[in-house]
Amino acid sequence: MARQESITLKQLRALRAVSELGSITSAAGELNLTPPAVHTQLRGLETAIGCKLLQSSGASGAILTAEGQVVLETEHQIVAALSSCLLKVQALRDGQTGVVVLGVVSTGKYFAPRLVALLKAAFPNIDVILRVGNRQDIVSELNDRSIELAIMGRPPRSPAVLSELLGAHPHVIIAAPEHPLAKAKNVAVNDLLDQTFITREQGSGTRILMSRYLDRIGEGQTYRQIEMGSNETIKQAVIANLGIAMISQHTATEEIKSGRLVALNSAGLPIERQWYLLHRQDLAVTNTIATVRDFILDLKANYLPTL
Repeated sequence: MARQESITLKQLRALRAVSELGSITSAAGELNLTPPAVHTQLRGLETAIGCKLLQSSGASGAILTAEGQVVLETEHQIVAALSSCLLKVQALRDGQTGVVVLGVVSTGKYFAPRLVALLKAAFPNIDVILRVGNRQDIVSELNDRSIELAIMGRPPRSPAVLSELLGAHPHVIIAAPEHPLAKAKNVAVNDLLDQTFITREQGSGTRILMSRYLDRIGEGQTYRQIEMGSNETIKQAVIANLGIAMISQHTATEEIKSGRLVALNSAGLPIERQWYLLHRQDLAVTNTIATVRDFILDLKANYLPTL
C-alpha cells in the first residue's frame, strides 16, 4: 500500500536524475551523492509507492516502468508548483502582488478609475478594489477596517490616521450659463444668498463645506436648499436652472470647459481644499499596501482633472 507521507523531494530528484542521465553513477555525480545513496533513495521511493519504478539503468540509458513514468511526470508538476510558489512568495515580499481596498469619497469618482487603471498597468498582479461613498461612508469603513487606504479631503478625527497630501481640491459654485449671476464679474454676497442651492445629502463633505462657507459669508442668514443624492443629479439640476450649487471643481471640469456650466466669481471662491491619502495609524502596512501607497504619492496628483 502506498504511503504518501513517506515520499520525499530527495527521492523524486534521484528518480529524475537517473532518468535524465541514464545511470545511478551519473546521477550520483550530479546530486553530489554516492551511488549507494542514490540507490537507497530509489528503493525508498519504490517502497513508499509500493511498486517498481526503474527497470534498468546503465550505458544504454535508464528505462522506467509505466508507474515510474507517472511518478516522473508528477515530479515535474511538483517542481513547477514549487517554483511558482516561490515566485509568488517573493512577489508578496516585494509588494508586487496581493489585494488592496481603496476607499474614495464620492467627488473622487471622477478621477479614481483612472488612478486604478494606472495602478493596474504598473502592477498587474495587485488587485485594487475601489469603494466609493460619501465622507461618512468612507470614515465608517475606516473605522470597521473594511478599507486599507482612503482618498478624501479633511482627515477625520476618528479613527486616528496617517495622511499624505496628494494635491489641490478646489470647490466652486456653479450656475447655468443663462443664470442672471453667470455674467457677473463679482457676485455680491446678498445676491448669492438669494439663490436656491442644490445640495448633497447629509454626511457629504461638500455639503459640510458649503454650509460653513454660506454661514460665514452670510453671518447665519438662511437660504433655500434642495437636496439631491449625487453630483451628476446636481449638475443636471443646475444646467436645468433649478438653482446653483457648490461642488468639487473636479466633478464639473468637463462641463465648465464645454460651457454647459459656469463657475461663479464671489468672495472666497474658489475654496481651496486638499486631497489626502490616508490609512489608520494602527494599520499593519504590508509591502503590497506600501507599493500602492508609494505609487499614488509618486504620481504627484497628475491624474487630477484640471481646467
